[in-house]
Amino acid sequence: MTSQPAESRLQRGRRELRGLLLLATPIIIAQLSHTAMGFVDTLMSGRVGPRDLAAVALGNSIWVPVFLLMTGILLATTPKVAQRFGAGEPASIGPLVRQALWLALSVGGSAAVLLWNAEAVLRLMDVEPDLITPAMGYLRAVACGFPAVALYHVLRCFSDGLGHTRPSMVLGLCGLLLNIPLNYIFIYGKLGLPAMGGVGCGWATALVMSFMLLGMLGWVRWAPYYRASQLFQRFDRPQWPVIRRLLSIGLPIGIAVFAESSIFAVIALLIGGLGATVVAGHQIALNFSSLVFMIPYSLGMAVTVRVGQALGRGEPRQARFAAGVGMASALAYACLSASLILLLREQIVQIYSPDPAVIALAATLIVYAALFQLSDAVQVTAAGALRGYQDTRVTMLLTLFAYWGIGLPVGYSLGLTGWFGEPSGPRGLWQGLVVGLSCAAVMLAIRLAASARRRIRAAKLAR
Repeated sequence: MTSQPAESRLQRGRRELRGLLLLATPIIIAQLSHTAMGFVDTLMSGRVGPRDLAAVALGNSIWVPVFLLMTGILLATTPKVAQRFGAGEPASIGPLVRQALWLALSVGGSAAVLLWNAEAVLRLMDVEPDLITPAMGYLRAVACGFPAVALYHVLRCFSDGLGHTRPSMVLGLCGLLLNIPLNYIFIYGKLGLPAMGGVGCGWATALVMSFMLLGMLGWVRWAPYYRASQLFQRFDRPQWPVIRRLLSIGLPIGIAVFAESSIFAVIALLIGGLGATVVAGHQIALNFSSLVFMIPYSLGMAVTVRVGQALGRGEPRQARFAAGVGMASALAYACLSASLILLLREQIVQIYSPDPAVIALAATLIVYAALFQLSDAVQVTAAGALRGYQDTRVTMLLTLFAYWGIGLPVGYSLGLTGWFGEPSGPRGLWQGLVVGLSCAAVMLAIRLAASARRRIRAAKLAR
């Protein structure tokens, strides 16, 4: 008799883990496909020449943070859809998503205008005049795809919220496969088109974004499991109260995602004057850690859906359990990835560079990437669960404080000043990252526990 509760809890955990992984696996593949597109752009533009590679790299440093801010805002669609689906109210999902599409048009169009007029940013960055023209050509080409990718992202969030993550996986893989021949055509001037060099990567990216929107529209329009939501049953004009509610949840998400991504860009700028070897070593460690991060990030997106659907069903205890299983899964992955990084760090960095000095520095920095695997897994999964609770404003404030109020000052003090002894350069900045991510993990975990308790208490009082 005494072993039965433990057994039932174990079975419940296995069931929740199975549901989580079924959701998360297609998201992981989709995210890795998007990451691989950037790798393909870098590789193919680099074959043309250093000028084209530099133009693409500069363009990426501007449009990727804007993209993350935009998609973060639109992520508000996922928990809203998940809760309505969990509550058995599919007819209320269509009107909500139609308003989210209006929001996407507005945000995507605004982001495109920002990119189109980003020349002032490049001049503020003291970019060589010779690189400004190709970088702006690349950025303006990418900007043409932003309204389409914003609409795609809302439809993806709609599908994810219903528990159907396979479309984003399939379209992500198809987009990656399409990106390669389109890059070849536009970069090198095939099929009668002029050779555009790195600028051609921008047009290929914009076309892939449009293709993914068309693919998702077709999938959502014809797949039977979307019909109950009645998304295409009617046309709705913008309803600003609904859009404002979406913004009240999505804007903090976008700012939090932007704050996390931009701190890495700031660190890259801070070490820019320390020499090419330092910059290269930092870039290698950052690139690999960003790739490894995609898995806990995808788990966090799946946890948003599991928590939101459980809350919609009126099961706050199950929502808390889903968040706990998600965090435990992310921690297990983090332990594995940290161990492998520590064991194989030299072999990993040798993939990127043959230079012994770069390898030595990158192998040192990648140790810090291994150290923050645990805290990074906790903070990103907790943030995903908090999105499921639609608790995003305080999450944003905690994230900003952890990264910009603690992590960056600590890293700057250790790496670039003599306040705590001899400046340690990039090592100190990465130590600051470890501190900032650890603080974010602790604060978001505490906030998640408080949100879960509050929902359970409210459910008891409602009975």
